[in-house]
Amino acid sequence: MKKWATILLSLAPLGLLGFGLGQELRFIVVTHGQAADPFWSVVKNGADQAAKEMGVRVEYRAPQTFDMVRMAQLIDAATAAKPNGLVVSIPDATALGPAIQRAVRAGIPVISINSGADVFKRLGVLIHVGQEEYIAGKAAGERMKAAGVKTAVCVNHEVGNVGLDQRCKGFTDGLGGKVEILAVKQDFTEARNAIANYLQRNPNVEAILTLGPVGAEPALQALRQTGRLGKVRFATFDLSAAVLEALVNKQMDFAVDQQQYLQGYLPIVFLTLYNRYGLLPANDIVLTGPGFVTPENARQVIDLTKKGIR
Repeated sequence: MKKWATILLSLAPLGLLGFGLGQELRFIVVTHGQAADPFWSVVKNGADQAAKEMGVRVEYRAPQTFDMVRMAQLIDAATAAKPNGLVVSIPDATALGPAIQRAVRAGIPVISINSGADVFKRLGVLIHVGQEEYIAGKAAGERMKAAGVKTAVCVNHEVGNVGLDQRCKGFTDGLGGKVEILAVKQDFTEARNAIANYLQRNPNVEAILTLGPVGAEPALQALRQTGRLGKVRFATFDLSAAVLEALVNKQMDFAVDQQQYLQGYLPIVFLTLYNRYGLLPANDIVLTGPGFVTPENARQVIDLTKKGIR
């Protein structure tokens, strides 16, 4: 974040931030995650803040559930609205690719975020902002392996999201042991019960990896309910207030942080500069993760989480 802030400040004296110059720019963000979700609310906050600083308009759109048919429709609707730029996540390239390519053919600059690091180029997307999910999952697996874990479960709360599949695959390869995949619903109670039932059926499992707060928070309750909290290694992707509290209380080993605020913020900055001056980063993948939040550094990010930045 500091690096990009420095770049933006260095552009200001040259007039390259020229807020309000020319036409008002309008960008549409279409993701598979709802703005009310703890993770995606931070993405939206980043986009909104960038819009304020750049002097542009941003609209955030998402299906009410993980629904690729509906998301493709939202992308087509965004294309029909003829914005100056489009930001999309790509959890399923097969389902979303045609709609994204229609936007590209319509001459709309497209940037992808979060999911899609392995497919964005072939769809005609300019750049991708996010983390490489397999690499992040592998790093999580290697951490668990270093802690002595040999058997684990990867809890998937969004079946059909290729990025989450890549996280579990990377985790499995990094651990080098036995990993089972447990698919759960996004409903808190259903997810908690499914995880609790799994723990009761598998008393020898040594670790749990969840793929986001939507899975992590029910898992915390399931571990408490079964008396396994503190006895089973536990980690998650992404942050929330509950995840950070668990880290501070040493009830969780680590969280994989992809700094999703940047996934909302940077594409709006990039699209603004691209529209005004034809500028884009030289690297076509801008990595925002993975980083790791642990019990040792969790307190440092709590205040930023309360502000909707982490």
